[in-house]
Amino acid sequence: MLQPHHDGSSLHVSTLTPAMGQIVTVRLRVPVSHDTPLEVLVRSNPDREPFFNKAVHVGTAGAYDWWEAEIRVVNPVHRYRWLVHYASGHTDWINQEGVHPIETRDDADFALVAHPAPPAWATDAVLYQVFPDRFARSEQAAQHPTPEWAQAANWDEPVIGSGPGVSTQLYGGDLPGVEEHLDHLVELGATVLYLTPVFPGASNHRYDASTFDVVDPLLGGDEALISLVEAAHARGLKVMGDLTSNHTGDTHAWFQAAQADEEAPERAFYYFHEEGTYASWLGHGSLPKLNWNSQELRDRFIEGPDSVVGTWLRPPYSFDGWRIDVANMTGRYETDDLNAEVRQIIRRTMIDINPDTLLLGESTNDATDDFQGDAWHGAMTYANFTRPVWGWLSVPGSAAFGGLGMARSVIPSYTGVDVHAQHQRFIAGIPWRTRLHNMNALDTHDTPRFATNALPGAVPVALGMAVSMPGIPVIWSGDELGLTGVNGEDSRTPMPWDTIDEHADSIALHKELLALRSEQPALRGGGMRWLHVGEEALVWIRETADSSVLCVAARGFYDVVIEEGDVGLAGEPARLFGDGGVSVFGDSGLRLTGAGPGFAAWGMPGVALPYTDGDEEQAQREMLDENAAQDAALAHGEAAEPTLTAAWSKDTLEE
Repeated sequence: MLQPHHDGSSLHVSTLTPAMGQIVTVRLRVPVSHDTPLEVLVRSNPDREPFFNKAVHVGTAGAYDWWEAEIRVVNPVHRYRWLVHYASGHTDWINQEGVHPIETRDDADFALVAHPAPPAWATDAVLYQVFPDRFARSEQAAQHPTPEWAQAANWDEPVIGSGPGVSTQLYGGDLPGVEEHLDHLVELGATVLYLTPVFPGASNHRYDASTFDVVDPLLGGDEALISLVEAAHARGLKVMGDLTSNHTGDTHAWFQAAQADEEAPERAFYYFHEEGTYASWLGHGSLPKLNWNSQELRDRFIEGPDSVVGTWLRPPYSFDGWRIDVANMTGRYETDDLNAEVRQIIRRTMIDINPDTLLLGESTNDATDDFQGDAWHGAMTYANFTRPVWGWLSVPGSAAFGGLGMARSVIPSYTGVDVHAQHQRFIAGIPWRTRLHNMNALDTHDTPRFATNALPGAVPVALGMAVSMPGIPVIWSGDELGLTGVNGEDSRTPMPWDTIDEHADSIALHKELLALRSEQPALRGGGMRWLHVGEEALVWIRETADSSVLCVAARGFYDVVIEEGDVGLAGEPARLFGDGGVSVFGDSGLRLTGAGPGFAAWGMPGVALPYTDGDEEQAQREMLDENAAQDAALAHGEAAEPTLTAAWSKDTLEE
């Protein structure tokens, strides 16, 4: 049904990159069919104290009245919500979770973020994840001797998915092999190559680094990485590295020095106990935990251009960003919580070297607290997207053993209502700007493959959701071939390049849906409104001033009516993907029908913008003058001149 709506997109917020002290204009849509609003307020929370600004009515467009207010950004993360009092006595509170009849918690409020912004290219990104040992072998790979810790495997041998050998089975994929297949990524529609660790370790996954100073010779060494990045950049691809800030391997030179000499400076890099034991990741002794109280560790690892973080962003290596492994645990141990300090130092180092770089952090569960825009640009997380999608689109009773952030045994069975509820719960506390850069992953190298337990025909639905909901779609190499795997280790299957033609249909599906995202600006940075939430079908629309995309994800049969005026119409909607039925009734109503599993998308007109007549303009000027006076008091004498932002023009929105 028609509801008041606000989100962080340019339709409703004048800038996603405000500076401290800047006045930002925000807008709310209220359905004309609702009660008559007596008062519309925006309640911000400067210094954690509620502060109200009155909104003014700036016009009517379609089925909505538009209201506008101003907020002075006085905190780096400045939260706000809307409050509407109606003539009937009813009150709506509007935050990122939705519309509520009662007061809501602050942690789900909208947020304006004044921290340095993510790179512009990230909003358009499609991430393709490569596990170097399993992606491709070049001819030179045969020249690399098998290290003592490894068990050499032929490319077509089955993966050891559990028990002894899971981390020592070595297929010998290397970086020249990745470079040979870059055109596959481009043709698929990827824009970012994300490499899991390339530093030496005593495992096939290399999350147990023995040094951060060189690229593993088994992968081709430093020159191979330089060549790969240059070749990727020549094709318009960005390249992101993977770094473990929570731990090193127990073979790392730092840890070896720390164990050998209690007086060594590296001793302070780790948490050693009196009895000689040490803290490690989840009790695995091969992964000793880093102690970020050490300034020497910070200098070597994360702070400054010559640190590990800085070195690999600079030429000749020129990574375009980092994905930080175990970001949620970094700097946290017993009474220590240095996570914010560590992530902020990492980002400052990146900005000093190249501000056009992206920083993503792994956080397998609730990512809210750490992802407020002060450092991480987005989260590799599972609670808001991956797990609810699995619960809805997997065969009931399916088992999923292992995998970080995933079910430990049986995948829960969800309805579409459950999917919506869980998504809203875990996304509501994250600022819109960060939400645009969260990773929408169906699976990763740490999880079972989605296709393993998916309902027949469900892969297009899940992939359609990944490309059309706010966030960065992620293709874990092999997903486009329909590969399966029952756990995280088993999903690390070598790419079957010799039989790739047998997967033409699956590859074509991925190309088509990734192209849909690329061709539709609304699917990248547009706002989002839920139009229908049901057990078998979910309907939402992504919107900009120029164009919109209506999306339907269905598990079963559906017959959904969208009220007249809730979406803009200019004749029949233009089918972009899928087989669902659509018919127009009345002046501007829609009826959507179909059978699932299925995903469908239609192109729609952009959002109609409000107008302002002379009388409303005068009233608006008076209201904004009053708000400016209130802002002056808030700013302790540093008042800005009152600003009038009557009707937002399309040009302003595009800027």
